[in-house]
Amino acid sequence: MIEVPITEKMIKNAKRNANELGKLNNSITSGEGNIAGFIGEIAASQVIGGDICNTYEYDILYFDGYDVISYDVKTKRCTSKPKPHYECSVSNFHNPQKCDKYVFVRVECVKDVYNKVWVLGEYPKEQYFKDAKFLKEGQVDQSNGFVVKADCYNLPISSLKEISYGS
Repeated sequence: MIEVPITEKMIKNAKRNANELGKLNNSITSGEGNIAGFIGEIAASQVIGGDICNTYEYDILYFDGYDVISYDVKTKRCTSKPKPHYECSVSNFHNPQKCDKYVFVRVECVKDVYNKVWVLGEYPKEQYFKDAKFLKEGQVDQSNGFVVKADCYNLPISSLKEISYGS
C-alpha cells in the first residue's frame, strides 16, 4: 500500500474532469464518486509511472520497455486508512472491460474534504475473476456486513499484488 499526497492541483484536475464527465451510465453512486475516482487515477498513474488515457476499457497505459500494459483504476472513498481485510470490488457490469490489470485505490474523504489517497495494489484482470468472490446486489458480504449495492466481485486488499515499478 502506497500513500500518495493529495495536492490542490490533483483536486482541481479531478473536479474539472468530474464536471466534464457528468454521471456515468450504471454508476453505483450516481456520479458522487467521480472526483475521488479521478484523484485515484492521478495517484495510480504517479505510482505506476504510466499515462492517463481515460477510456471505457482502461484508465492508464504503462510501457515496460517491451509491452504496453493497460490498467483500469478502481477507486473507493473511505474515512480512514484501509486495513488488509477490507475488500476491493469490481462491478459485474465492468467485467467485459479490455484491460490487462486492475489497480485498486482508496481516497479518504471526510465531510467533503479529500485528505489522503492510498494506491493499494494491482491484480491481473483475468485472474481477478477466478480468485474473487461473487456477490449479488442486496447480498450481505459476510466478511464485513456491507449490503452490496450491485453485483460485484470482491477480493481483500491483502490478496493484491504490490506495484513494483514506476516513480
